[in-house]
Amino acid sequence: MTTTTAALRTLTDDYATVRTSVGAYRIDAPLVRLTGDDRLSFLDALLAKSADFVEPDTVREALALHDDGTPFAVLLHCEVGEESWLLPRTPITAGELRGHLDGLEVPPGVTVEFEPEGWGATAFEGPDAWSVAAALVDFDISGLPLHAVTEAAVPGAPTAVAHLARVGTTGEYGYLLLSDTPETAYGAVLAAVREQGGHPVGREGLDRVRAEAGMATCAAGFLGLTVDRADLSWMVDWDRLGEFRGSGGLTRPAADGPRLTVLTASPGSRFAAGAEVTAAGEAVGTVLWQAPCANEDEELVLALLDAPFWVPGLDLAAEDEQASRRPLSTVTLPRVVARSLTTRIS
Repeated sequence: MTTTTAALRTLTDDYATVRTSVGAYRIDAPLVRLTGDDRLSFLDALLAKSADFVEPDTVREALALHDDGTPFAVLLHCEVGEESWLLPRTPITAGELRGHLDGLEVPPGVTVEFEPEGWGATAFEGPDAWSVAAALVDFDISGLPLHAVTEAAVPGAPTAVAHLARVGTTGEYGYLLLSDTPETAYGAVLAAVREQGGHPVGREGLDRVRAEAGMATCAAGFLGLTVDRADLSWMVDWDRLGEFRGSGGLTRPAADGPRLTVLTASPGSRFAAGAEVTAAGEAVGTVLWQAPCANEDEELVLALLDAPFWVPGLDLAAEDEQASRRPLSTVTLPRVVARSLTTRIS
Protein backbone atom coordinates (compact mmCIF):
# COMPACT_ATOMS: atom_id res chain seq x y z
CA MET A 1 0.00 0.00 0.00
CA THR A 2 1.44 3.37 -0.97
CA THR A 3 1.75 6.23 1.49
CA THR A 4 -0.96 8.17 -0.38
CA THR A 5 -3.39 5.24 -0.31
CA ALA A 6 -2.61 4.56 3.34
CA ALA A 7 -3.32 8.18 4.22
CA LEU A 8 -6.75 7.96 2.59
CA ARG A 9 -7.77 4.90 4.57
CA THR A 10 -8.70 5.06 8.24
CA LEU A 11 -8.78 2.42 10.93
CA THR A 12 -12.58 2.51 10.58
CA ASP A 13 -12.12 1.57 6.91
CA ASP A 14 -9.80 -1.27 7.91
CA TYR A 15 -12.30 -2.49 10.48
CA ALA A 16 -15.09 -2.46 7.90
CA THR A 17 -12.88 -4.31 5.40
CA VAL A 18 -12.30 -7.23 7.77
CA ARG A 19 -15.98 -7.30 8.75
CA THR A 20 -17.40 -7.15 5.20
CA SER A 21 -14.83 -8.45 2.67
CA VAL A 22 -11.19 -9.47 3.25
CA GLY A 23 -8.11 -7.72 4.56
CA ALA A 24 -4.46 -8.74 4.14
CA TYR A 25 -1.56 -7.96 6.45
CA ARG A 26 2.04 -8.97 6.93
CA ILE A 27 3.04 -10.93 10.02
CA ASP A 28 5.79 -9.02 11.82
CA ALA A 29 6.05 -11.30 14.85
CA PRO A 30 9.22 -13.42 15.06
CA LEU A 31 9.04 -16.94 13.60
CA VAL A 32 10.71 -19.95 15.18
CA ARG A 33 11.30 -23.28 13.42
CA LEU A 34 12.00 -26.51 15.30
CA THR A 35 13.25 -29.72 13.71
CA GLY A 36 14.23 -33.10 15.12
CA ASP A 37 12.39 -36.17 16.36
CA ASP A 38 12.14 -34.90 19.96
CA ARG A 39 10.92 -31.39 19.16
CA LEU A 40 7.51 -32.11 20.74
CA SER A 41 9.28 -32.94 24.00
CA PHE A 42 10.82 -29.48 23.87
CA LEU A 43 7.37 -27.96 23.28
CA ASP A 44 5.97 -29.99 26.18
CA ALA A 45 8.46 -28.26 28.48
CA LEU A 46 7.60 -24.85 27.01
CA LEU A 47 3.81 -24.79 26.69
CA ALA A 48 1.00 -25.11 29.20
CA LYS A 49 -0.83 -27.49 26.84
CA SER A 50 0.60 -30.95 26.30
CA ALA A 51 1.83 -31.90 22.84
CA ASP A 52 0.96 -35.58 23.32
CA PHE A 53 -2.07 -35.51 21.04
CA VAL A 54 -0.96 -32.95 18.45
CA GLU A 55 -1.77 -34.22 14.96
CA PRO A 56 0.45 -33.67 11.89
CA ASP A 57 -0.46 -30.71 9.68
CA THR A 58 -2.48 -28.90 12.32
CA VAL A 59 -2.25 -25.59 14.12
CA ARG A 60 -3.19 -24.67 17.68
CA GLU A 61 -2.77 -21.81 20.14
CA ALA A 62 -0.96 -22.50 23.38
CA LEU A 63 0.16 -20.46 26.39
CA ALA A 64 3.78 -20.07 27.47
CA LEU A 65 4.52 -18.96 31.04
CA HIS A 66 7.27 -17.18 32.92
CA ASP A 67 9.02 -19.14 35.66
CA ASP A 68 6.69 -17.61 38.25
CA GLY A 69 3.60 -18.90 36.43
CA THR A 70 2.53 -15.56 34.95
CA PRO A 71 1.70 -15.43 31.21
CA PHE A 72 4.59 -14.86 28.81
CA ALA A 73 2.93 -15.22 25.41
CA VAL A 74 0.25 -16.99 23.45
CA LEU A 75 2.05 -18.88 20.71
CA LEU A 76 0.61 -20.29 17.51
CA HIS A 77 2.05 -23.79 17.10
CA CYS A 78 2.01 -25.11 13.51
CA GLU A 79 2.91 -28.75 12.95
CA VAL A 80 4.02 -29.04 9.30
CA GLY A 81 5.50 -32.31 8.10
CA GLU A 82 8.71 -32.88 10.04
CA GLU A 83 8.84 -29.33 11.39
CA SER A 84 7.21 -27.32 14.15
CA TRP A 85 6.73 -23.58 13.77
CA LEU A 86 6.01 -21.07 16.53
CA LEU A 87 4.50 -17.63 15.97
CA PRO A 88 3.66 -15.26 18.84
CA ARG A 89 0.10 -13.96 19.01
CA THR A 90 0.84 -11.50 21.82
CA PRO A 91 3.20 -8.55 21.31
CA ILE A 92 6.75 -9.68 22.16
CA THR A 93 10.08 -8.97 20.48
CA ALA A 94 12.40 -11.47 18.86
CA GLY A 95 14.87 -10.84 21.68
CA GLU A 96 12.26 -11.58 24.34
CA LEU A 97 11.25 -14.79 22.62
CA ARG A 98 14.85 -15.87 22.15
CA GLY A 99 15.63 -15.18 25.80
CA HIS A 100 12.62 -17.20 26.92
CA LEU A 101 13.47 -20.22 24.79
CA ASP A 102 17.16 -20.03 25.72
CA GLY A 103 16.12 -20.87 29.28
CA LEU A 104 14.97 -24.34 28.24
CA GLU A 105 17.07 -27.46 27.69
CA VAL A 106 17.05 -28.48 24.03
CA PRO A 107 16.91 -32.28 23.56
CA PRO A 108 19.73 -33.87 21.53
CA GLY A 109 19.00 -33.80 17.82
CA VAL A 110 16.55 -30.89 18.08
CA THR A 111 17.35 -27.62 16.29
CA VAL A 112 15.71 -24.32 17.24
CA GLU A 113 16.00 -21.60 14.58
CA PHE A 114 14.99 -18.02 15.29
CA GLU A 115 13.62 -16.11 12.31
CA PRO A 116 14.89 -18.59 9.65
CA GLU A 117 16.46 -16.70 6.77
CA GLY A 118 14.14 -16.14 3.83
CA TRP A 119 10.94 -17.18 5.61
CA GLY A 120 7.95 -14.99 6.44
CA ALA A 121 4.20 -15.05 6.79
CA THR A 122 1.16 -13.22 5.48
CA ALA A 123 -2.38 -13.39 6.86
CA PHE A 124 -5.75 -12.53 5.38
CA GLU A 125 -9.08 -12.48 7.19
CA GLY A 126 -12.69 -11.63 6.49
CA PRO A 127 -15.89 -13.28 5.23
CA ASP A 128 -14.42 -13.45 1.69
CA ALA A 129 -10.99 -14.74 2.78
CA TRP A 130 -11.77 -18.25 1.55
CA SER A 131 -11.96 -16.92 -2.03
CA VAL A 132 -8.35 -15.76 -1.75
CA ALA A 133 -7.25 -19.04 -0.18
CA ALA A 134 -8.91 -21.02 -2.98
CA ALA A 135 -6.33 -19.75 -5.48
CA LEU A 136 -3.45 -21.09 -3.36
CA VAL A 137 -4.44 -24.79 -3.28
CA ASP A 138 -5.30 -27.44 -5.86
CA PHE A 139 -8.44 -28.72 -4.13
CA ASP A 140 -11.81 -27.38 -3.05
CA ILE A 141 -10.95 -24.90 -0.29
CA SER A 142 -14.08 -25.91 1.64
CA GLY A 143 -12.23 -29.16 2.34
CA LEU A 144 -9.64 -27.41 4.52
CA PRO A 145 -11.06 -27.50 8.06
CA LEU A 146 -10.36 -25.01 10.80
CA HIS A 147 -6.92 -25.53 12.42
CA ALA A 148 -5.63 -27.57 9.47
CA VAL A 149 -2.44 -26.92 7.46
CA THR A 150 -1.80 -27.85 3.83
CA GLU A 151 0.80 -27.29 1.12
CA ALA A 152 0.17 -24.20 -0.97
CA ALA A 153 1.33 -22.64 -4.21
CA VAL A 154 2.56 -19.06 -4.47
CA PRO A 155 1.47 -17.44 -7.76
CA GLY A 156 4.53 -16.12 -9.53
CA ALA A 157 6.93 -18.35 -7.60
CA PRO A 158 6.61 -21.93 -8.93
CA THR A 159 9.50 -23.29 -6.84
CA ALA A 160 8.41 -21.67 -3.57
CA VAL A 161 7.75 -23.74 -0.47
CA ALA A 162 4.57 -22.59 1.24
CA HIS A 163 2.09 -23.79 3.83
CA LEU A 164 -1.47 -22.54 4.26
CA ALA A 165 -3.17 -22.76 7.67
CA ARG A 166 -6.82 -22.06 8.24
CA VAL A 167 -6.59 -20.05 11.43
CA GLY A 168 -7.36 -16.45 12.35
CA THR A 169 -7.65 -13.79 15.02
CA THR A 170 -10.88 -11.96 14.19
CA GLY A 171 -13.76 -14.44 14.34
CA GLU A 172 -14.09 -14.09 10.56
CA TYR A 173 -12.63 -16.61 8.11
CA GLY A 174 -8.86 -16.46 8.46
CA TYR A 175 -5.80 -17.96 6.78
CA LEU A 176 -2.05 -17.81 7.38
CA LEU A 177 0.41 -18.29 4.51
CA LEU A 178 3.93 -19.31 5.58
CA SER A 179 6.46 -19.16 2.74
CA ASP A 180 10.13 -19.04 1.82
CA THR A 181 9.27 -16.25 -0.65
CA PRO A 182 7.45 -13.86 1.68
CA GLU A 183 7.54 -10.76 -0.52
CA THR A 184 6.17 -12.59 -3.54
CA ALA A 185 3.60 -14.34 -1.36
CA TYR A 186 2.38 -11.08 0.13
CA GLY A 187 2.12 -9.48 -3.30
CA ALA A 188 0.13 -12.43 -4.66
CA VAL A 189 -2.22 -12.44 -1.67
CA LEU A 190 -2.72 -8.68 -1.87
CA ALA A 191 -3.56 -8.88 -5.58
CA ALA A 192 -6.15 -11.61 -4.88
CA VAL A 193 -7.55 -9.61 -1.96
CA ARG A 194 -8.06 -6.56 -4.19
CA GLU A 195 -9.87 -8.74 -6.73
CA GLN A 196 -12.39 -9.55 -3.99
CA GLY A 197 -12.86 -5.88 -3.15
CA GLY A 198 -10.60 -6.07 -0.10
CA HIS A 199 -7.59 -4.05 1.02
CA PRO A 200 -4.41 -4.22 3.07
CA VAL A 201 -5.35 -3.48 6.67
CA GLY A 202 -3.46 -1.89 9.54
CA ARG A 203 -2.95 -2.96 13.11
CA GLU A 204 -5.54 -0.74 14.84
CA GLY A 205 -8.47 -1.79 12.68
CA LEU A 206 -7.47 -5.42 13.21
CA ASP A 207 -7.07 -4.87 16.94
CA ARG A 208 -10.65 -3.65 17.21
CA VAL A 209 -12.06 -6.70 15.41
CA ARG A 210 -9.85 -8.96 17.51
CA ALA A 211 -11.04 -7.39 20.75
CA GLU A 212 -14.66 -7.90 19.75
CA ALA A 213 -13.86 -11.55 19.00
CA GLY A 214 -12.18 -12.13 22.37
CA MET A 215 -8.58 -11.83 21.09
CA ALA A 216 -7.61 -8.54 22.74
CA THR A 217 -4.33 -10.06 23.96
CA CYS A 218 -3.06 -9.76 20.36
CA ALA A 219 -2.85 -6.00 20.94
CA ALA A 220 -2.92 -5.45 24.68
CA GLY A 221 -0.83 -8.38 25.89
CA PHE A 222 -1.70 -9.68 29.36
CA LEU A 223 -1.93 -6.28 31.07
CA GLY A 224 0.14 -7.50 34.01
CA LEU A 225 -2.46 -10.07 35.07
CA THR A 226 -2.06 -13.62 36.29
CA VAL A 227 -3.44 -16.59 34.34
CA ASP A 228 -6.52 -16.62 36.58
CA ARG A 229 -7.22 -12.88 36.47
CA ALA A 230 -6.64 -12.72 32.71
CA ASP A 231 -9.27 -15.47 32.32
CA LEU A 232 -6.73 -17.74 30.61
CA SER A 233 -7.16 -20.80 32.83
CA TRP A 234 -8.74 -22.66 29.92
CA MET A 235 -5.37 -22.58 28.15
CA VAL A 236 -3.70 -24.67 30.87
CA ASP A 237 -3.83 -28.48 31.07
CA TRP A 238 -4.27 -28.53 34.83
CA ASP A 239 -4.14 -32.33 35.17
CA ARG A 240 -1.35 -33.11 32.69
CA LEU A 241 1.56 -35.28 33.78
CA GLY A 242 5.00 -33.75 34.15
CA GLU A 243 6.23 -30.23 34.73
CA PHE A 244 6.50 -27.42 32.21
CA ARG A 245 8.02 -23.97 32.45
CA GLY A 246 6.07 -21.95 35.03
CA SER A 247 3.97 -24.86 36.28
CA GLY A 248 5.46 -24.55 39.76
CA GLY A 249 4.10 -21.02 40.09
CA LEU A 250 0.55 -21.77 38.97
CA THR A 251 -2.40 -21.80 41.31
CA ARG A 252 -5.81 -23.16 40.37
CA PRO A 253 -8.38 -20.49 39.44
CA ALA A 254 -10.45 -19.00 42.23
CA ALA A 255 -14.22 -18.86 41.86
CA ASP A 256 -14.56 -15.46 43.53
CA GLY A 257 -11.44 -13.52 42.57
CA PRO A 258 -11.04 -10.42 40.34
CA ARG A 259 -11.28 -11.11 36.62
CA LEU A 260 -10.68 -9.43 33.29
CA THR A 261 -14.03 -8.18 32.03
CA VAL A 262 -15.32 -6.54 28.85
CA LEU A 263 -17.41 -3.38 29.08
CA THR A 264 -19.03 -1.11 26.51
CA ALA A 265 -19.46 2.66 26.55
CA SER A 266 -21.09 5.23 24.29
CA PRO A 267 -19.18 6.28 21.14
CA GLY A 268 -16.50 8.87 21.79
CA SER A 269 -15.91 7.91 25.42
CA ARG A 270 -12.21 7.61 26.22
CA PHE A 271 -10.85 6.13 29.44
CA ALA A 272 -7.28 6.15 30.67
CA ALA A 273 -5.67 3.01 32.03
CA GLY A 274 -6.02 3.05 35.80
CA ALA A 275 -9.42 4.81 35.86
CA GLU A 276 -11.57 3.58 38.72
CA VAL A 277 -14.72 1.61 37.83
CA THR A 278 -17.62 2.00 40.24
CA ALA A 279 -21.01 0.44 40.98
CA ALA A 280 -23.48 2.71 42.76
CA GLY A 281 -20.54 4.92 43.73
CA GLU A 282 -18.43 2.09 45.19
CA ALA A 283 -15.09 1.11 43.63
CA VAL A 284 -15.27 -2.33 42.03
CA GLY A 285 -12.38 -2.38 39.58
CA THR A 286 -9.89 -0.63 37.30
CA VAL A 287 -9.77 0.15 33.59
CA LEU A 288 -6.83 -1.62 31.93
CA TRP A 289 -7.14 -0.99 28.18
CA GLN A 290 -9.50 0.49 25.61
CA ALA A 291 -9.79 -0.90 22.10
CA PRO A 292 -9.23 1.43 19.12
CA CYS A 293 -12.27 3.50 18.07
CA ALA A 294 -13.08 1.69 14.82
CA ASN A 295 -16.65 0.57 15.51
CA GLU A 296 -18.91 3.62 15.39
CA ASP A 297 -21.64 1.94 17.45
CA GLU A 298 -19.79 1.68 20.78
CA GLU A 299 -16.50 1.76 22.63
CA LEU A 300 -14.97 -1.43 24.02
CA VAL A 301 -13.08 -1.39 27.31
CA LEU A 302 -11.22 -4.05 29.30
CA ALA A 303 -11.21 -3.76 33.08
CA LEU A 304 -10.25 -5.85 36.09
CA LEU A 305 -13.40 -6.17 38.18
CA ASP A 306 -13.99 -7.66 41.60
CA ALA A 307 -16.43 -10.53 42.06
CA PRO A 308 -19.32 -10.61 41.40
CA PHE A 309 -19.18 -7.58 39.09
CA TRP A 310 -17.56 -9.42 36.16
CA VAL A 311 -20.88 -10.96 35.14
CA PRO A 312 -22.59 -9.54 32.00
CA GLY A 313 -25.51 -7.13 32.12
CA LEU A 314 -24.42 -4.81 34.92
CA ASP A 315 -24.48 -1.01 34.77
CA LEU A 316 -21.24 0.53 36.04
CA ALA A 317 -19.42 3.84 35.57
CA ALA A 318 -15.98 5.40 35.29
CA GLU A 319 -14.47 8.85 34.91
CA ASP A 320 -13.26 9.50 31.35
CA GLU A 321 -10.17 11.43 30.24
CA GLN A 322 -12.15 14.68 30.44
CA ALA A 323 -13.07 14.02 34.10
CA SER A 324 -16.70 13.34 33.17
CA ARG A 325 -18.62 10.43 34.67
CA ARG A 326 -19.53 7.95 31.91
CA PRO A 327 -21.78 4.87 32.07
CA LEU A 328 -20.34 1.44 31.30
CA SER A 329 -22.02 -1.93 30.85
CA THR A 330 -20.54 -5.40 31.28
CA VAL A 331 -21.06 -7.58 28.17
CA THR A 332 -20.15 -10.98 26.74
CA LEU A 333 -17.91 -11.89 23.82
CA PRO A 334 -17.92 -12.19 20.88
CA ARG A 335 -19.43 -8.72 20.76
CA VAL A 336 -20.30 -8.69 17.04
CA VAL A 337 -21.84 -11.58 15.12
CA ALA A 338 -19.25 -12.44 12.48
CA ARG A 339 -20.50 -12.33 8.92
CA SER A 340 -18.48 -15.50 8.30
CA LEU A 341 -21.00 -17.40 10.41
CA THR A 342 -23.56 -16.96 7.64
CA THR A 343 -21.21 -16.89 4.63
CA ARG A 344 -20.74 -20.31 3.07
CA ILE A 345 -17.37 -21.49 1.75
CA SER A 346 -18.06 -22.75 -1.76
